[in-house]
Amino acid sequence: MTHAQAGHNVPLAQEVFPIAYQRGPSGMGPRNARRPRGASSPMRPVAWLIGVMGELLVTAGLVLGLFVVWQLWWTDVEGARAQNEIIAEMDWGSAPTGPATATENHGPPPVMKEPPEDGTLFAQMYIPRFGDDYVKPVAEGTDKATVLDTIGIGHYNGTAMPGDLGNFAVAAHRTTYGKPFNQIAELKNGDALVVRTEKTWYVYKVTESKIVYPQNVEVIAPVPGVTSDQPMPELTDRFITLTSCHPMFSATQRYIVHGELEYWSPVGDGKPKELVG
Repeated sequence: MTHAQAGHNVPLAQEVFPIAYQRGPSGMGPRNARRPRGASSPMRPVAWLIGVMGELLVTAGLVLGLFVVWQLWWTDVEGARAQNEIIAEMDWGSAPTGPATATENHGPPPVMKEPPEDGTLFAQMYIPRFGDDYVKPVAEGTDKATVLDTIGIGHYNGTAMPGDLGNFAVAAHRTTYGKPFNQIAELKNGDALVVRTEKTWYVYKVTESKIVYPQNVEVIAPVPGVTSDQPMPELTDRFITLTSCHPMFSATQRYIVHGELEYWSPVGDGKPKELVG
């Protein structure tokens, strides 16, 4: 006799859902009655693995973010501070000041006879376009760890010394570690690039800017642009070349600025007019 036959109009649950409503092991209740209400099923291995991977990715993102902050901001702060300290420690003293500016000499300038050893400081660079207070130390060599990351501007081994015939070629970072050449793309033809050794000013003027690939090493040749398979002409001019990475935050290419010596002056005569006012 069914529940309906017994005089009731409402069928029993086991009549509507005969499969779902099977007796459990205890003989009472539905088949899933063994699991207490509110209990969760054990986490499957795939779900657990996804959870772990998610946590690892979040951690990796935080670590990467901290590295970027250190690389782009903190190394810049520390680099700028170190470069200012280096300039102060060089203790060359200030050039005389007054209404008169340094005398312009257009004859052959005094030049260092021998290049210094790698890592040795021997010059300072002033670039008025970068600000009235811009001055950075220059050291021999372009090793990243010992010169570019720690001192600032590095002089390519084998290229001319300041004021000498040939090409005085230097490199520096465009981002991070004090970023001495951060504004290199803002230089215009005719801008002054002033190099000071302990006793002499060398005033160069920008003549050209361009972008090349790293393999185009002819940009630092004694005569810029002359490749290794071409004969080198007699040296009659005094060049300067600034190199830095391009584009920003990449080393895919190089940003190049060329210039030529305009004049020189003894430091004791005063400052070049480009640095006055």
